[in-house]
Amino acid sequence: MKIYTRTGDEGDTALFDGTRVSKGDARVATYGDVDELNAWLGFVRAGTQDPELDVMLEHIQRDLFAIGARLADPRHRIAERVTKASAVAPEDVARLEEWIDALDAKLPALRRFVLAGGSTTGAALHVARTVCRRAERAIVALAATPGSVDPVVLTYVNRLSDLLFVMARTANHRSGVPEREW
Repeated sequence: MKIYTRTGDEGDTALFDGTRVSKGDARVATYGDVDELNAWLGFVRAGTQDPELDVMLEHIQRDLFAIGARLADPRHRIAERVTKASAVAPEDVARLEEWIDALDAKLPALRRFVLAGGSTTGAALHVARTVCRRAERAIVALAATPGSVDPVVLTYVNRLSDLLFVMARTANHRSGVPEREW
């Protein structure tokens, strides 16, 4: 299989259901934001020395692939073709909340806003958090059309940005890098 198809040379692309849309379409931009977030998490994983965070991040990357696939499937036809792209479920949101609680319990109390930065891993997680928030805003805009986005996707991405914040704090704390308060 060739990497290039030439089918997008005029600025359009195919969704999973075969519909051709502009590469500037809101749906394409939304799953592009999710893809960018996934790439940032790969960047974080490439530099982290923390096995616990690495396992969590890999799980999240797999979830994000499923979310991206669902966003690229406006007519919900992927289920018959690609079983591993099943949508995230409330249990996945609960897993993120458990991770947030477990990591946060080991951190100093948060008294003020903190400046993004710290260790390389912490800083990269802060970037990933902001990309996650952008993806969330795009999902919210897309969800304005009823039935276009599974509501649990929005909940998952909202909770994920919280987790990425706690992960950034955790990476900095475990690296011995103090947080800089605003």
